[in-house]
Amino acid sequence: MGYISEGFISALHLLSSGNVETYSAVFTTLKASSLSMSGSLLIGIPLGFLLGYFEFPAKRHARAVVDTLLALPTVVVGLLVYAFISRRGPLGDFGLLFTVPGIAVAQMVLVIPIVISLTATAIEGLDRRLRLNLLTLGARGKQIALTSLSEARYAVLAAAVTAYGRAISEVGISMMIGGNIKWHTRTITTAIALETGKGQFAMGIALGLVLIFLAFAVNWALSVLKRKTD
Repeated sequence: MGYISEGFISALHLLSSGNVETYSAVFTTLKASSLSMSGSLLIGIPLGFLLGYFEFPAKRHARAVVDTLLALPTVVVGLLVYAFISRRGPLGDFGLLFTVPGIAVAQMVLVIPIVISLTATAIEGLDRRLRLNLLTLGARGKQIALTSLSEARYAVLAAAVTAYGRAISEVGISMMIGGNIKWHTRTITTAIALETGKGQFAMGIALGLVLIFLAFAVNWALSVLKRKTD
């Protein structure tokens, strides 16, 4: 057990001393996850509203597809995105492979189904009388959508937090698309895997502590927003 306690002590020293290598992985993770979440919410929330609000013949099948994508393995997502953005792929001219934006795009593919599914569930759970009341009051289109999302705001925020947690904690996508390049595309999770494999236990613990802190911070922010919006 001695090496574990020594690892924690060394990890705290790395964090408190502002170790450049440690914080490089942290900032790369925050940049990639922020980019992916911005795109995921812009795409996923409107699609989730449409799926949950409207009735159409193929709705059950569409919902089944979205729910199935929730369990899509990260390495499969990484493989598919790699095929598209590699030099021989249809999106190869954009130069996304082994870049932070490339990681963000792959993370978007991973978490958009989460946002769509949970947003649709939130909209479906609203009181059925809300739509009738809005129509009676003359609300149309954008007004109905914004009011419905406002009523389901906590559930939508929970969807965003769930998606963010999925994005920052995955390893396969960051490894395959980013290449785990030091100072460039190395994220917290890929750095933990690499440094622990090299026997650098302290670095792994330090980055693990940061990852846990980020998870608590996101959930704490959700709790604060819930209290303010209730």
